[in-house]
Amino acid sequence: MKLISYNVNGIRAALRKGFLDWLKASDADVVALQEVKSTLDQISPAMFEDLGYNVYWHAAGKKGYSGVATLSRITPKKVHYGIGKELFDMEGRVLRLDFDEFAFINTYFPSGTTGEIRQTIKYEFLDDIYELSKDLKEAVPGIIWSGDYNICHKAIDIHDPVSNKKSSGFLPEERAWMDKFTSSGFTDTFRLIHPEIPHQYTWWSYRANSRSKNKGWRIDYHMATENLRERVKDSKILSDIVHSDHCPILLEMD
Repeated sequence: MKLISYNVNGIRAALRKGFLDWLKASDADVVALQEVKSTLDQISPAMFEDLGYNVYWHAAGKKGYSGVATLSRITPKKVHYGIGKELFDMEGRVLRLDFDEFAFINTYFPSGTTGEIRQTIKYEFLDDIYELSKDLKEAVPGIIWSGDYNICHKAIDIHDPVSNKKSSGFLPEERAWMDKFTSSGFTDTFRLIHPEIPHQYTWWSYRANSRSKNKGWRIDYHMATENLRERVKDSKILSDIVHSDHCPILLEMD
């Protein structure tokens, strides 16, 4: 099984850059998209359905903002839109598909880069997600929790940990949450396969030629519960794919 997560930073813009051809070539079973920035009526879902995908879309209430979508060739038993909290559900941040052997959760975590108010909202979201994760581990057989977490966990995950130590996305409180989340039973599948490889990033600023210089951040993850750990075959960052300021990440499982 091949699972992909990709913050496309606007699906309509990505489509103009050849996203659909890449999606077809990827031959993925499940694709989680973040920051789609569109409602389903603004694109044609038939383009995805023609590739064999069921299309599940959770748009933000605000036009051109946030939103997640999951494309799946495997029909889920049930689909859950949001987490039951209006503040976050109106921003289209969480979409869960329940399959027989695990739940696949596509999430776009808030950014705190615009100031204190959004950083506070981000911390509230982190608290809610942690509590939800505890409940879900009791309710479903396993979890793959994928998406843009908007947090670099460790110094190896960011190009300059010293100058960014006070930047949202690498704050001590955010990194401590990642410690808590992974300690509670979630495995960072990329570090499971590649524990010590440096300079592996999934997002680069559009400024100062950051991508060409590989001055990036690893903020996109496939997290898996411990009971799925042995099924992980490979976890890759597809940094040569360019439709966005992020790149896709791939998880292969037995």
